[in-house]
Amino acid sequence: MIPSVPHARRSNTLSSSLGLGEKLFASSDERRFAAAIEEGLEQVEEGLLGAMQFADEIADVTGRYLLEAGGKRVRPVLTLLTAQLGEGNNPEVIMAAQAIEITHVASLYHDDVMDEAEMRRGVPTAQNVWGNSVAILTGDLLFARASRLGAELGEPILKLQAETFERLCLGQLHETIGPRAGDDPIEHYLQVLADKTGSLIAAAAQVGVIFSHAPQEYRAAVAAFGERIGIAFQLVDDVIDLASELDDTGKTPGTDLRAGVATLPLLYLRRAAETDPDAAALLQRIERDTTSFGEPNEADLDIAIAELRAHPVTQLTVDEAHRWARSAVEALDPLPEGPVKKALTKFAETIVERNK
Repeated sequence: MIPSVPHARRSNTLSSSLGLGEKLFASSDERRFAAAIEEGLEQVEEGLLGAMQFADEIADVTGRYLLEAGGKRVRPVLTLLTAQLGEGNNPEVIMAAQAIEITHVASLYHDDVMDEAEMRRGVPTAQNVWGNSVAILTGDLLFARASRLGAELGEPILKLQAETFERLCLGQLHETIGPRAGDDPIEHYLQVLADKTGSLIAAAAQVGVIFSHAPQEYRAAVAAFGERIGIAFQLVDDVIDLASELDDTGKTPGTDLRAGVATLPLLYLRRAAETDPDAAALLQRIERDTTSFGEPNEADLDIAIAELRAHPVTQLTVDEAHRWARSAVEALDPLPEGPVKKALTKFAETIVERNK
């Protein structure tokens, strides 16, 4: 018997959930701009349901599993925003947004296998339902489907997809191997984020410019914006991972730490431990229960994670996220003043202010 897909949940990310609601846009032109984003997202969502269907019964269930579990649709939003610099929501823009989102969903199947994650978007991860092999193959199928969409759009997106996929793989490889002797662990980590998260968000921003036939001088600006906001996005996730309560993702506070993933708060704590005895003692307690071969003391680990959440290194991570967001907004200088630039700026602010 094939396990069923989780009950489909309408994505809670239309333009208003990313801070792009009515209060941001006062004029009639700006309101039409916001309506275009809403309409485009509806088209993308409808197209995703069709693009991720398979004739094979098993692939059809596994392939739509994470799509129907929800998601923020950050990447399609960004594609639609940058497309307003040109022709707007033409069919090529909608298809490109779908290809980028399918690539993102495919990467989640692989990430969850490598991270041995138990939950994703509030449901058990695919490998928990069907096993590692099915999860990996499903991710591969979705990468193939994204490439098929890209083939319909032509060389520009195929080249960009290939470059982005290479960076996704390199980011995962470097995260798995870790920094080499002589590497700065924090710089290494930020580069991993740029490759694993930033590259695909940058691609989403670029395809909006490419396929809306916007002036090509905007492409470098939105690519820099996308990569930098991707880093900021992931740094906020590092802080959210230490959240004090379970949220609708179903994740336990400190999930990354429990899995042995060194996120930026822990990297900052390691640096502080070189000169601060209290930081060294906290680090020792965390590493004792996350890197030892025996069963961790969950109660002690819960306390240590709470202390890390309240430690100055976590605020340093928040500050770093905001620094990257500001840098992302600075990259938008070549863009003309107007609703696109205004919306992208608000997009950056909302990314770093979110709490889930």
